[in-house]
Amino acid sequence: MDRQTLDFLNELIRIAALAGNSRGTIEKFLTSLRSQFVFDNVAVYLFDERTASLEIMYARAIGRARNAEADAAWGETFANQVFAQRKILKQDPRPDAPTNNRLDQAYMLGIPIGADGFRKGALVFVRFGGPIFTEDHVQIASAAADLLNVLFERAEWRDTTSELRELKRQMQLQEDFVSTISHELRTPLGFIKGYSTSLLRQDTHWDAETQKEFLTIIDEEADRLSLLIENVLESARLQSKTLPLRFQPVRLDAVMRDVVMRIRSRYKDLQVNMDAALAPPIQGDGVRIAQVFENLFTNALKYASGAPITISLSFNNEAVTVVFKDGGPGIPPESLPLIFERFFRARNEKTVTGSGLGLYICKQIIQAHRGKIWAESTPGEGATFYIQLPINPAN
Repeated sequence: MDRQTLDFLNELIRIAALAGNSRGTIEKFLTSLRSQFVFDNVAVYLFDERTASLEIMYARAIGRARNAEADAAWGETFANQVFAQRKILKQDPRPDAPTNNRLDQAYMLGIPIGADGFRKGALVFVRFGGPIFTEDHVQIASAAADLLNVLFERAEWRDTTSELRELKRQMQLQEDFVSTISHELRTPLGFIKGYSTSLLRQDTHWDAETQKEFLTIIDEEADRLSLLIENVLESARLQSKTLPLRFQPVRLDAVMRDVVMRIRSRYKDLQVNMDAALAPPIQGDGVRIAQVFENLFTNALKYASGAPITISLSFNNEAVTVVFKDGGPGIPPESLPLIFERFFRARNEKTVTGSGLGLYICKQIIQAHRGKIWAESTPGEGATFYIQLPINPAN
């Protein structure tokens, strides 16, 4: 085997090792193949389990028929024969085909794609007007089909590995969620049960002030329990896209002021700075958008307790943008891409309670409004959340 042939094979192997099944990767592979194995047209057919038939994945007119760029129906019958018979087939022009036009003199070579009894598809080459495909050509084409099969298998392996990794991560998140939700449910239930049992004791008398204190704790814990259950149910409705939204003209600056006023009345020592420009109305559900702001406050109070919060609103001709910034410790870089996922809770030095649903609900509500929400953070410098909502969303 000479050096030129070795370089040719090494190049094909190198491209096949890229493990990409995009059109660009396949085209690069077949273009390299054509440097030693001349053909005019080439097509790659793969079996689609959903349709139980061969589907064209790549078709390219390279040589004399390049003006007939990638005719998806071309070579289909021949490819099906190769796939069904699981063997290499050659087909010469019909005896009655006109000889004055090269495009009517099609020599075809079909190679099955697959290994170990698993059929993936067929690789079809066409030469117009010859020369005929020799055994040497068949060997080169067979090697190319084998390498394409390796390319596809590596791509499938990569996709499967990615899916399994994602599935494992989701399962871990759900396990964490079950553990967390069990703890979160037991805590308020424990308070409610404990203080109500104490009030019902016949052998102890509680003065009016103590009774009021106990009942206040029971009331607060019942609210906490109710909110937790509602978040779980709401996240399920958002995931299944069955949460009703009532769209009407909404002034975001007014919604922000209402939420900030409630937060200030609830947390007297919290420093909230607001700069809300008088923005044009958007089409939205004011109750759900207020819920997004409240969830952001709740998140900041958990992870950046005591830190000041700054909110600003700006707009242009297309969208209204809200910036929500806290002065807390920030979000770890490894957690930043995951904070809007269901059940995810960022880990920090403090013990933080919660179901990991607040930011997930925020994202789902904003996306239902055809908007965007994202976060940026530098550890030690706080976290900044951005919400962008369209002023005139497309129908």
